[in-house]
Formats: sequence, C-alpha cells, structure tokens
Amino acid sequence: MKVDKLRTVIIYIIIILLGLVCLLPLLNIVAISFSSSAAVEGNMVGLIPVGFSTAAYKKILEDSQFWHSFLISVERVVLALIINFVLIVLMAYPLSKTNAQFRGRNIYANLMIFAMLFNGGMIPTFLVVKSYGLLNTVWALVLPGAVPIFNVILVMNFFAAVPKELEEAAFIDGANPLQVLTKIFIPISKPVLATVSLFSIVGSWNDFYSGLIYMSKAAYYPLMTYIQSLQINVEDLIKQGNLSAVVDSASLGNTNLNAAKIVIAVIPLLLIYPLLQRYFVSGIVVGSVKG
Repeated sequence: MKVDKLRTVIIYIIIILLGLVCLLPLLNIVAISFSSSAAVEGNMVGLIPVGFSTAAYKKILEDSQFWHSFLISVERVVLALIINFVLIVLMAYPLSKTNAQFRGRNIYANLMIFAMLFNGGMIPTFLVVKSYGLLNTVWALVLPGAVPIFNVILVMNFFAAVPKELEEAAFIDGANPLQVLTKIFIPISKPVLATVSLFSIVGSWNDFYSGLIYMSKAAYYPLMTYIQSLQINVEDLIKQGNLSAVVDSASLGNTNLNAAKIVIAVIPLLLIYPLLQRYFVSGIVVGSVKG
C-alpha cells in the first residue's frame, strides 16, 4: 500500500509540474500585456504586471476593424463547424463498412489517405479558389478545409467499432441507412464528434495564414489575421503628424501589443474547451483504434 501511495504522490507531483510548465508562460504573457512598455523593454516583468497599463487592450478593442474581424471569425467558425460535421459524418459512415458491404470502399479509403499525405500545395489551391471567385469571401476561408481527412479517419474508426447488432436490429425494424446514421450512430458517437468539433473550432479560429493568402484588404481579414498585422510604427505616426498617437504609443510597445493579441486569441478557446474536454480523451482513443 505504501508503494502505491508513493507512486500516486509522484504521479501527482509530475502532473503539477507539467501543469506549471504550461501555465507559467501564459501568466507571463498576461502580465506583459498589462505592463508598461518601459517595464517590458527593461525585462522587469515576471508573473505580475509592472507599471499596470491597459493601453494594449484599449488600442485593440477601440478599433472598429477589430470587431468586424471578430464577426468574420465567428462566421467562419460556425460555417466550418457545420460543413466539417456534415461532410465528415457522411463520408465516415460508408467508409466504416467492409469492402463486401460497400464495393470500392478500399479504393476510396486509399485515395483519402493519399490526399492526406500529398496535396496540391498553396499555389494550386489559391488558383482554384480564385477561379471559383471566392477571393475576399468567407468561403475562401472555409471550403479549402471542408473535409479534414484526419478527422474522417477518427470518426470512421469509431463508427466501425459500433456493435453490428445495433445496425442489424434497426434494419430489421425497417430503418433505412440515413435513419440508422442519425438515430443510432450519431447519438452514441458524442465523444468522437465532440473531439472533431473541437479540432474544427480551434483550427478555424487560430488560422491566420489563410486570411493573408485569400484576402487582399484588411476589411476582409478574420480576427487572427488582423491582430497578427497590428504593429506600432512610431516613425509612420510622426510622418503622418499624428502627435496624439505618438504620445499614446509611448506607454505601448509591440511586445505589449503582441501579448494582448495572444490573450485575446486564447479567451474564446478557454471558454469552449471545458465544454468538450470530457469527450476529448475517449474520442481520440477510440477513434484512433481501427475497428
């Protein structure tokens, strides 16, 4: 018993240390975002703000473009989540069957794996998006990633592990394949569906590079792309004769601004993750094991 208790204590200590390793850098970022520019440049900030200042958040939140980009990101996340969910489920269900049940199943599965390992690249994808007239629209941010193949594999393996007796009983009762999918498979697949939904939300929210590629104007930027482009350039402010902005920027540096960007970007994810976290482990474990 003593050995078991000692092992448990050691495990908890290791987990606490790992948690601190993850938490302390975030606390440092939060402290930097609320500190004065002089304290940050002097490397005086640890886990507590020095020369408390909200200038970084004020600059970001008072910008009307920030809220416009925020709404674009919300729209993008919602559309991507719906499209990903529908296409993943409709693709995973038939692929979870055997080759005898679904002729050509192995061919489709192999093509899917090939597409996951090898893609056309940035330039061909850009040309496709441009040829369909999707540039500077939210669809350019959503459709190129409409079918995340890794997520399809997770859901496919989860569906394959569902007892066949459930499906057979439903067919005997007169259900069609769509009814079996919506009434049986989806309700009992909450762990893996919550997991892929979390992947979709995080991926769509954090992606800033697509906005740089497919959007030609800042007015069309999603939030991550917009805050990534925010910089303080005192020389430009002086050239423009904007002396009040120069005075305001005296207490604000790019390091503060970048820290505030990170904090703002993380907040929505911190609100969403606890709602889906309880499904995360079981969804990954079951979905990654081939049935």
